Amino acid sequence: MRITSPCVVSLTWRLEDTLGHLIDELAEPVEFFYGGDDLLAKVEEVLEGQETGFEARLHLEPEHAFGDYDPSLVFFEDRKIFSEHIEPGMQFDGLPEGITTRDMPADRIYTVTEVYDSHVVLDGNHPLAGIALRLALKVRDVREATEEEIENGSVGQPVLSVMATAPSGSQLH
Repeated sequence: MRITSPCVVSLTWRLEDTLGHLIDELAEPVEFFYGGDDLLAKVEEVLEGQETGFEARLHLEPEHAFGDYDPSLVFFEDRKIFSEHIEPGMQFDGLPEGITTRDMPADRIYTVTEVYDSHVVLDGNHPLAGIALRLALKVRDVREATEEEIENGSVGQPVLSVMATAPSGSQLH
């Protein structure tokens, strides 16, 4: 079966930065909805019309992956509004309750990057924003999408949180 929208593709891949540092690896095949929100547009573009066994190596500039880094999405909040167990790496889906910085987008995942006695630093950028990436992928299988998958535009929950936190419209899976 050829890859055309809508369908489901099973992929394995290796994702690295341009220096060759491993970011993510899918050694076992994972299913993605082709023609929806599961894959980056550039990845779908390369997969169009291909079949099981197809392999590709892509270089993705930030604008084709997770966007440029936006320093305006980094802000400080008073330490008192967070629990005593707050630590770097914790994430909030949307703005944490009690935030006083009201001009930040509510539809992002915010990552705690630093914790100080007086304040906490939050970053609304995707962890891979501003980074050029190399992706080596292989198509392991292609199948027809179910009605539910077509309706949802996805095969389900993203497997990797680092990929699932992309800004709207630029998700890898």
